[in-house]
Amino acid sequence: MKKVLVAALAATALAGPVVADTKIGMITTLSGGGAGLGIDVRDGFMLAISQSGRDDVEVVIEDDQRKPDIAVQLSDKMIQSEKVDIMTGIIWSNLAMAVVPAATAQGVFYLSPNAGPSALAGQGCHPNYFNVAWQNDNLHEAAGAYANSAGYGKSFILAPNYPAGKDALTGYKRFFEGELAGELYTELGQTDYAAEIAQIRASGADSVFFFLPGGMGISFLKQYADSGVDLPVVGPAFSFDQGILQAVGGAALGVVNTSQWNKDLDNATNAAFVESFQAEYGRLPSLYASQGFDTANLILSALDVASPDDADAFREALRAADFDSTRGDFVFGPNHHPIQTIYAREVVQEGDVFTNKLLGAALENHADAYAGDCKM
Repeated sequence: MKKVLVAALAATALAGPVVADTKIGMITTLSGGGAGLGIDVRDGFMLAISQSGRDDVEVVIEDDQRKPDIAVQLSDKMIQSEKVDIMTGIIWSNLAMAVVPAATAQGVFYLSPNAGPSALAGQGCHPNYFNVAWQNDNLHEAAGAYANSAGYGKSFILAPNYPAGKDALTGYKRFFEGELAGELYTELGQTDYAAEIAQIRASGADSVFFFLPGGMGISFLKQYADSGVDLPVVGPAFSFDQGILQAVGGAALGVVNTSQWNKDLDNATNAAFVESFQAEYGRLPSLYASQGFDTANLILSALDVASPDDADAFREALRAADFDSTRGDFVFGPNHHPIQTIYAREVVQEGDVFTNKLLGAALENHADAYAGDCKM
């Protein structure tokens, strides 16, 4: 088991009460398909911990290998043997559904830096569960809103067949006002999209919306570009984020995608984050890195007020979200999911680097569709 113990660097004491010996368990994807997402969450999280200068926080990091059974085993070990106070890190919604309900039922706080399945936002919400990223549908809802503004009237939509994929298509359809030329669920981890692209070509669509995170998106975009199908593509940031864009290259240029964050979002915290992340790791941060950074800073802000041992006080400190977010102002809705602006971004090339630039807001101060079903 890999343990990372954060040493204090600051010479002056932090203001307010300081909690002794808080242990955080991070289970994330560090190998195999999708490892880049977990690595970025980890690196963003650990950058914030390091910058805090605290010597009272221990982070235990484990690789779930993108396998639900491994994630469950690691979670049990962290809770029962490691005695963690807080858990975080999971990228994939099927893993979150396998881990989060059991963890929170045992009194552990879980803060998601990524996965936001609808089942945990509505009736399955829990006082000890907070999502610091988004509810899964949100970025896809914004893509549907953007498609309307772009004048698209007949979209072909596809996503992997797992909880986040189902949330994705549900979210797009919730806001898209046109008709569907086709709707497909692909296999999770699929790399060959020849059959799907053939269906798109024959569908009569005027646009394509897809959610294929990690290596799935890389494969699809390259094959789509090579196919000669020239329909405009809209998607969430997950298939057009910083690490993915370098692998896709020119095939992604001009694509509009939706995100609650971008490196050129104009606030002082974000500017400092982008600069420090690049200095520390030698690459531009991704959406996932920003989410890891925000998750750590939220935890640290709550630890300045209360200990996880005082669950009620710590929960209230998390709800207050009194920290400087890379997104600017940050506020939780009643189900502990963010209410936030989702932006449209365009893929551009800056020198040798493919990246995104902000175009404007697609949905402002947007809450998720499931908060009304959450009773806590």
